[in-house]
Amino acid sequence: MEQVKTAAIVLAAGHGKRMHSKVAKQYLLLKGEPVVVHALRAFEKAGMDEIILVAGADEVEFCKRNIVEQYGFTRVRQVVAGGKERYDSVRNGLCALKAVGFAEDGIVLIHDGARPLVNGEIIARAVDGVREFSACVASMPVKDTIKAADAEGFSASTPDRSTLWQIQTPQAFRFGLIYRAYEKVFAPGTDRSRITDDAMVVELMTDTKVKFIEGSYSNIKVTTPEDMIIAEALCAHRVQ
Repeated sequence: MEQVKTAAIVLAAGHGKRMHSKVAKQYLLLKGEPVVVHALRAFEKAGMDEIILVAGADEVEFCKRNIVEQYGFTRVRQVVAGGKERYDSVRNGLCALKAVGFAEDGIVLIHDGARPLVNGEIIARAVDGVREFSACVASMPVKDTIKAADAEGFSASTPDRSTLWQIQTPQAFRFGLIYRAYEKVFAPGTDRSRITDDAMVVELMTDTKVKFIEGSYSNIKVTTPEDMIIAEALCAHRVQ
């Protein structure tokens, strides 16, 4: 099997207004540990060669002491400051990898720190997906009927559910591919207002197609108070 370096960029710079909490969602306690610790532990156990934790600019030292050191993460090589938007934080993480000479053909997985239930199987599928396709995202078929609305809020159309996928993280890429795509999207005059994930950056800025690989319906993003209840329940039944 191809031997290349692997890295994970774990994003924990957001504050999550929908959680209605004074504590940022990634630091809320899930089974007695911060949400982001669960995510980092999955990548540590998966044997990533390098993990970059992207934190809020005023939380970098906190994360070094209270996340990396306290929980004994040995593969989290750097904690770097994030930016105003998600894509700013991803770019900072990519630049941190570039600065340490991470290989162009290396594999980088970009993951939301607020998805604590990622596991080794999903991570392995993402790594294998990059080996074969250069770009892939964890995803699952949607369960519900999806309708598109018109400007007045009335139903305008019903897309074929069999073509619709719920996109998750990790999103995984050859490092050179995603780094150059981000360089292009940050070129002066580029409109970044509609970018919501890394796959969009690759789709917009390169001719590489992004492959869907299997995630998990349990791989939820903790966004609202209800999500914490669900995550607690899923954790209780999780096989470690």
